[in-house]
Amino acid sequence: MLLKKGAEASLFLEEWHNRKVIMKRRLPKKYRLPELDLEIRSQRTVHEPHIIHKAKEAGVPTPTIFMVDVADANIIMEFVDGKQVKEILDHVSPEERLSLIGRIGGMIGRLHKHGIIHGDLTTSNMILTPYGKVVFVDFGLSERSKELESKGVDLHLMKRALQSTHYKFAKECFEAVMKGYAEVVGEDETKKVTEKIREIEKRGRYISER
Repeated sequence: MLLKKGAEASLFLEEWHNRKVIMKRRLPKKYRLPELDLEIRSQRTVHEPHIIHKAKEAGVPTPTIFMVDVADANIIMEFVDGKQVKEILDHVSPEERLSLIGRIGGMIGRLHKHGIIHGDLTTSNMILTPYGKVVFVDFGLSERSKELESKGVDLHLMKRALQSTHYKFAKECFEAVMKGYAEVVGEDETKKVTEKIREIEKRGRYISER
């Protein structure tokens, strides 16, 4: 069953060895040269499970990878039972909301501290399990980097996602994200990243005004 059709890959809910799994398929792109297309899809199919494993090592819960099929550019991974943070953030108490989002900020801090840039930090890509654990999913656009620019872009995307999806609480939520982030990476690093986010925002405004 198709769960999500993305520009980069499609997610299917499947049965595999008597368990529910997610099959992530990177389908061929007709606009690319076949050889180049295969190379890109293969590279991304190898890269994503590697980053997911590294995120786990950094202390960030991620789905378990069961199988990687490089030839067909497919990944079979754990189906994480729970709800997207996007679905629940507007329906919990203010205290629960800030506590949850603060934890997420800490997890982003752990990723960045270990040189992992998620690349698509939205509340759709975070699952809250029935046991209260937050699991980060969809590392399809992730990269390895310790550059300040990359960290700033990652968190700027998170800020934009909060503003568009949770606009009533966006300001306080992003402040909670940065507070949780600071608890992991320290105040000095957080200050540098915050300044970089402001710079990225100014750049965006300048481009849109031209």
